[in-house]
Formats: sequence, C-alpha cells, structure tokens
Amino acid sequence: MLFLILSIICSVTVGVLFKIARSYNVSQVQIVGWNYVFALIFCYLSFSPDLSKVRTLAPWGIYVPIGILLPAIFLFLAASIKQVGIVKTDAAQRLSLFIPILAAWLIFKEDFNILKIIALLVGFPALLLILTKPSQSTENKWIYPAVVLLGFGTIDILFKQIALYTSLPYTTSLFVVFGIALLIMIGAVVYDVIVSKKPMHFKNIIFGGLVGIFNFGNILFYLKAHKAFAENPSTVFAGMNMGVIVIGSLVGIFVFKEKLTKMNYAGLFLALIAIVLIVMSQII
Repeated sequence: MLFLILSIICSVTVGVLFKIARSYNVSQVQIVGWNYVFALIFCYLSFSPDLSKVRTLAPWGIYVPIGILLPAIFLFLAASIKQVGIVKTDAAQRLSLFIPILAAWLIFKEDFNILKIIALLVGFPALLLILTKPSQSTENKWIYPAVVLLGFGTIDILFKQIALYTSLPYTTSLFVVFGIALLIMIGAVVYDVIVSKKPMHFKNIIFGGLVGIFNFGNILFYLKAHKAFAENPSTVFAGMNMGVIVIGSLVGIFVFKEKLTKMNYAGLFLALIAIVLIVMSQII
C-alpha cells in the first residue's frame, strides 16, 4: 500500500509544482524539457534498460507518436492547471481512462458487461459537470482539460500496445519514449529561447528537475504497486485514480483556494462512482 500512496503523492505533486511555478515567472516549456532530462536519467539508473535490441525490435510506429504526444500533452497539462486549476485538471486526467475503454469497445470489439456500460454513462456527465463553469465566464478554458483528457487517453492506448509488445522489456520502451520526448523538447526549448526570447534561468532547471523526479516517481511507484498487488491489479487501478482525484481536489480547494460550483462537486462525486464501477466490472 505504501507504493500506491507514494505514487498518488507524486502524481498530485507534479500538479502542485506547476501551480507554484506560476508565481516565479518561469518558462513552462523549459520546465517540461528539463523534466525529461531528469526523468530519463532516473529511468536509466533505476531500470538499467537494455538498448542493444532497440534498433531492430523496437515498435517505432508506436514509440514516435507517444514521444511526440507526451511533451505536447504535458504542456497542455501545465496550461490547464494555470487556467482551470488542479482539481479540474487532475479529474480530467483521471477520467481519460474512458478513452481506452471506448477504444476497446468501438475499435477492438471487446465484450462489455453492464457495469462498464453504466460506468461510461456515468463518466461522461461527470466530465461535463466537472468542466462546467459560471455562465458569466466567456472564455473557452474548458478546452485545456478536454485536451488533457483526450491526450492522456490516447497515450494510454499507445502504452497498452507497447505492453503487449513482449520482445522488449516495458522499462526499456519507457526509456526510449522518454528519449524521443526529450529530443522534441530540445527543439521546443531552442525555439523558446531564441524566438520567444525567454532566457535559460536556473529556476527553470530547478522546477524541471523537481517535476522530472516526481513524474518518474509516479511511474516507478505505480509499477511497484502493481507488482505488490500482482493478484489484485484492480486495487491499484482504483486506488490510483480515486486517490489522485480526492487528494488533488483537497489540495486545490484547501491549499490553493480554488473555487468550485455545486455542479463541479457533483461531477467529482460521479467521477468516483464511475471509477468504482469500472473496477467492479473487472472483478465480477
């Protein structure tokens, strides 16, 4: 259970760091770039990936899209936290689990039981309620968490395809994907510095390093939690998604004083119910 708790804390902390970074006039692009530098280093030190077979056996058709999507959606995650807060962004990220579920049903023709169907019927209104804002607001800020949801959902589908590819260890694939993401972000950082005229401040490295450490910690402890609960993976699945929504909501509301409407609270409640139904559908 300790690994699961640590994974939840790391996941929420990433959002908290982006929230705090707003007060220091930092470059989100440089933070995400340095994040992958540190994540790549810790991935190599922790997993010692075997790169000898990558050139011939690697599914590059999956690696490259993930490597591009990861930093792009990470930037949208940072923008979403800035625009709508931690509560709604974390909820949108966790509700992204419905994207691979829909793909399994509509594309891969997986059999669905009644609980999964009910979970989908509950999950979509939950998302709409979470993203609902006061009518006097005219800005389309909901676009940011919506992109986060769709992006992480697509990434989840692609990572599941990598998990099915057994010729290379999953951790080696993770290292390669991080490497591609870093290459993409090097280009983005160069553009940020030269074209956007944003200097390379040490504070960007500090925040990027912290985000990278907690981002990797989230993945490391999540994998360890699955290993510890090998016979009951639904415990990890439910605990992670519900834990991030609950802890993220508490941090957003009580620490950063984010304002939610009654409809937003109703959406969070429905999101938790939807996740419980998904877990039950895997058990029964």
